[in-house]
Amino acid sequence: MKVHGLANSQVQSGAYALILAEKEGTRRIPIIVGTPEAQSIAIALEKIHTPRPLTHDLLTSLLSAYQVQVKHVLIYKFVDGIYYAELECTNGEREVTVDTRTSDAIAIALRVRCKIYILSDILDECGVETGGELRRTSDASLDADNPSDPDGQQNEQQVKRWLANASEKAINERLQKAIEEENYEYAKLCQEELERRKEGGA
Repeated sequence: MKVHGLANSQVQSGAYALILAEKEGTRRIPIIVGTPEAQSIAIALEKIHTPRPLTHDLLTSLLSAYQVQVKHVLIYKFVDGIYYAELECTNGEREVTVDTRTSDAIAIALRVRCKIYILSDILDECGVETGGELRRTSDASLDADNPSDPDGQQNEQQVKRWLANASEKAINERLQKAIEEENYEYAKLCQEELERRKEGGA
């Protein structure tokens, strides 16, 4: 996986969506992160040098000082909307796995330039496919089918409630629109609702 970028969260006020992308694929995964973590990741992405070291810079310096190498980051679990990650570290003699928040793991990975992996079942469950198979739909057609529109709602539960009451056609249209606008966080919610209906026969 690679870091595709950061965006303001569309469903959680005051948060950001960290977008991970397949290196050899078209799927994206949105991960909600807080403002401090988003700033740290953005600084690493843009290769900005701060006057004093940030927390993740300090951790990276400590790893280097003690000759500890971060081999890779692994995102290994997704439960209740939370991604779990670990750092695989070695000092040349022994290897240690360190549990960490995914946002911290990504911030460190960008600084030490190690690889980021994710288990295939998590990618299958949470990945948003960005292949251009669906045609673009206009806002007018969306509003015609659904007068109660979710745009502008900043609460994830409100968006989920809207999706639960929307037609399958409307959800597919919203999914395509979200993908085209690179709003992968919203696209993921649409996919989850479609999957829920398939599993429950709704």
